[in-house]
Amino acid sequence: MPLHPQAQAVIEGWEAMGMPPFETLSLEEGRQVIESVRNFMVPVEEVVSIEDLPFPGPEGEIGLRIYRPEGEGLLPAVFYFHGGGFSSGSLDLVDPICRVLANRSGCMVISIDYRLAPEHPYPAAVTDAYIAISWVGAYGEGFGVDTSRLAVVGDSAGATIATAACMLIRDKSLGEPEIKLQYLLCPVTDLVKFETPSHQEFGEGGHVLTTAMMRHWKGYYLKGREEGMHYEPYCSPIREQNLGNLPPTIIVTAEYDPLRDEGEAYGQLLLMNGVMAEVRREEGMIHNFFWFGGAIDRGREVLEEVGADLRKTLFIG
Repeated sequence: MPLHPQAQAVIEGWEAMGMPPFETLSLEEGRQVIESVRNFMVPVEEVVSIEDLPFPGPEGEIGLRIYRPEGEGLLPAVFYFHGGGFSSGSLDLVDPICRVLANRSGCMVISIDYRLAPEHPYPAAVTDAYIAISWVGAYGEGFGVDTSRLAVVGDSAGATIATAACMLIRDKSLGEPEIKLQYLLCPVTDLVKFETPSHQEFGEGGHVLTTAMMRHWKGYYLKGREEGMHYEPYCSPIREQNLGNLPPTIIVTAEYDPLRDEGEAYGQLLLMNGVMAEVRREEGMIHNFFWFGGAIDRGREVLEEVGADLRKTLFIG
């Protein structure tokens, strides 16, 4: 279908800001641009409590921000991994989204402040994700988590990190703690080639995310490690030879997103490997359209649906 009018309005507003191509910005300038997207997000909702809880990681503390909704006793928990091209984004950026998900799902939402590239290139972010999930699985009951009911959610680069963490749990920890669902929103699944039809059709400006931006971010993420990364599964999940024994998966893609095809192909590969997987293409939408939930109605609606799916899986299923 045609580009949705509200998505088109967001693109036009973005272009009206007159910024140079993103890949020409400095690291700090790029980070500031990504943080500014919070101005377009869903309204900030109240939750019962928010707690910042750092714990020791491989090179210093890993920050957790814990959102608690209404509910008594131990609650299920959802780990949220923000996007931002592996080199930007923050707990503050996705704060409005985490609040919505906590309230709609009835679950505690744990936002992970993983290390960013290029200061901390691959595999730092994936390592932090794996350690954070493992730590909560071991100690979460102490701060109200039912560690038998866990899920992961990630958007864009954060979705890559989320599914890679699930692979590490499978491979290194024999599936403990168990993840009941992985929810991947506009995921990056292939950092080797940017040659899919969706990259060719939508990768050159006019749709928020570009192929040039992906190459720019790849340079940050794989700094000093470009060689030998072609078949590294925790880096490009679609190239993992063994995609079995991963959690049930829901993948949301956007029609006008350069990442659309690789996300959908990942879903098909999961199915072929015996993983329960569902792919939902959002027609007329752009990359990470749910980040623009204050301007794109469908973005807000999808977050509501994510919350409902998490509630169904972790409270009923």
